[in-house]
Amino acid sequence: MSSNSIKLYTASTPNGRKVSIFLEELKSAYGLNYDAQRLDFSRAEQKEPWFIKINPNGRIPAIVDHSRGGPDGFSVFESAAILLYLAQQKDKEYRFWFKPDEQPEDYSEMLQWIFFAHGGVGPMQGQAGHFLRLSEDIPYGKKRYTDETKRLYNVLELRLKERDYLAGPGRGVYSLADINVYPWIAMHDYVNIALDEWPGLKAWVERMADKPAVKAGWQVPA
Repeated sequence: MSSNSIKLYTASTPNGRKVSIFLEELKSAYGLNYDAQRLDFSRAEQKEPWFIKINPNGRIPAIVDHSRGGPDGFSVFESAAILLYLAQQKDKEYRFWFKPDEQPEDYSEMLQWIFFAHGGVGPMQGQAGHFLRLSEDIPYGKKRYTDETKRLYNVLELRLKERDYLAGPGRGVYSLADINVYPWIAMHDYVNIALDEWPGLKAWVERMADKPAVKAGWQVPA
């Protein structure tokens, strides 16, 4: 058995990649090593009983922290919840988030943008991708979810047109707010959307893509 305390169960999806990107940031900042296991969707591995014990929702990503929770470790599911858990447990120097008591406004901004992406960008863009690739042509579904994805991109553009990052003082500070939504926006081509009409958002994507941990996390699972 590996001596690494964190085990990530994942696949090459936006929600999976946001967690692996943050784990790579923690690896670079603190030397945190982790193990990653790809789940095979073609065999519905995410629905098997052993994984349902880890995540009763039968979806990726999920982690098990073997440094806590007894012999089976402590399981965490839902990608944004995983990011916050890892920050609380592993980022003691607040390199990627904000101190709730000392930086309450910045911390609140971070949470607002995390929830915005988790409840809006991910579900809407995911549905756009579903209808665009469905064998049955349903124009209403394609238009409904593509238009809503573009509307959400407009919201991000309003925030980023004069900022470098979503949350924090000044022009913003790189944080979980950015890590949480980046993999969705980086896959804009999957829903046939170009970023040219959102120059602030496009610049932010390029800024994020240039980070070493983002590059490394994108390749997980191998």
